[in-house]
Amino acid sequence: MTKIFTIESGQKPTEEQLKEVEEAKKNPIIFDGDCEELSPAMIKAFKSAVVQRNRKKKA
Repeated sequence: MTKIFTIESGQKPTEEQLKEVEEAKKNPIIFDGDCEELSPAMIKAFKSAVVQRNRKKKA
């Protein structure tokens, strides 16, 4: 299951959110046909897209 937390700039996560993140760290990532592991080239492209998106957000 995926949970999304939106934390605004300057806002601190709640204790409950921090506990959920710590618990999630303990679970392994399981890849399957719908969600395959990314190749190094795909990871590089994804990181580049994130940097570009963040630049547009700040502008």
